[in-house]
Amino acid sequence: MPLTTRFRLLHAACSLIGSLFACSAPAFGTADPFDTRLLVPPEPRLSLQEDPDFTPCTPHTATLSYGVVEVVDRALCNNPKTREFWAGARVQAAQVGIAQSDFLPDLNGNIGITRRSTDGETSRQRSAALTLYWLLYDFGARAANLENARQLLSAATATLDSTVQGIFLSALQAYYNAQASRAAVTALLESEKASRESFAAAETRYRVGTGTPADRLQAQTALSQATLNRIRAEGLARSALGTLASVMGLDAGQPLKLDTLAAAEPGVDFEQDVSALIEEARRNRPDLKAAEAQVNAARSSIDFARASGRPTIALSALPAWQDNRTDSLGTSTHSNAIGLTLTVPIFSGFDTTYRVRAAEARADVAGAQRESLRLQVALDVWTAYQSLQTATQTIRTSIDLLASAEQSERVALGRYKAGVGTLLDLLNAQSALASARLQRIQSGLDWHVSRATLAKAVGLLDGRLLNPAARANTP
Repeated sequence: MPLTTRFRLLHAACSLIGSLFACSAPAFGTADPFDTRLLVPPEPRLSLQEDPDFTPCTPHTATLSYGVVEVVDRALCNNPKTREFWAGARVQAAQVGIAQSDFLPDLNGNIGITRRSTDGETSRQRSAALTLYWLLYDFGARAANLENARQLLSAATATLDSTVQGIFLSALQAYYNAQASRAAVTALLESEKASRESFAAAETRYRVGTGTPADRLQAQTALSQATLNRIRAEGLARSALGTLASVMGLDAGQPLKLDTLAAAEPGVDFEQDVSALIEEARRNRPDLKAAEAQVNAARSSIDFARASGRPTIALSALPAWQDNRTDSLGTSTHSNAIGLTLTVPIFSGFDTTYRVRAAEARADVAGAQRESLRLQVALDVWTAYQSLQTATQTIRTSIDLLASAEQSERVALGRYKAGVGTLLDLLNAQSALASARLQRIQSGLDWHVSRATLAKAVGLLDGRLLNPAARANTP
């Protein structure tokens, strides 16, 4: 058979087999014969089960008023950490495909053309060959490698989930901190207004001769202090908005409109036995799932290390063609070979022994890290639970404190204007009212953040924590 015909047959055979096993050149980077795309977790997006019409990743506009849902949504869509760990999960899914490919044969085609000139005589050699190599049995090395890749994919998926919950919590903290800072400015404006009214009353009494210069100076000092507190609060509020914009993937100087935040109403979402919460956290926490997957991957590495020192059986086949021609002669040869190869490792310098020991040690490390994380999960839940209980009690007490401070301030102001109260009583009442307002604001912030922190500690921080009905609409 002419070599040209053989070359064409070789190319056709390689193209056919390449199509079957996704090894042909056009398939590189596009084919997915093992359907590894089905193993990749979905791209991180906010999902609201109670609002199926919700569309994630709404583009930012200057007229959009942000509620907590929009803030979390934009943070998940734009934070580079979510893209980084999602890409990592896709990489590990591809590694599963690589491990699966080890079970299929390798087929390579070789074509060569050589031209030599010696003492005026020219010789040409053309050759073509197909090489098939198929590892048939290896005492479980490939299976262990595949299991290792699958467990690492599980770890990458759980790590992505943990990262998403972390960004979710950061977005909530930044949002409620911005809201609290804005509320603090409003509260301090009220305090400044009250101090200005007290100063006006002291000024009036001083002019009519019923007040002392000391009262007038004390009132002026209190007004200046209230103004200073308000200026500082405005600076903190601007910084909080910058932090919020950054968490959302916007420039820190980007102007943001925030919804009016309703007063916090403590519920009973997590009011249950803390021991039950700890057990639930150990079932749900994605970082603990990742640690468990790392342990399983390490165990698979032990099996792989042991199997790598055992015999293997492989099938090989080699059809080859060669055409040798000189200026005067020409010969053509065709050969076929097929066989089984048994490879028995006899001595490798104790390489396998120490590979197994290293794999066992890494498994022990992964196991210790998992147990350490189990203890940390319990501590996280316990701490977050106690913080939420404290925040719940504080917010209820702060409501009573604010009501009583407002009543005390009104009485003190009326008595002072009537000439039967002292300025010191009025200033103390106003100071207590300003403090009560700020404590009411801080208690609301603490409750929202503590609730979200406990949800993350239990592994349940997702769209279920948000109220879709409170979502802002784009004007």
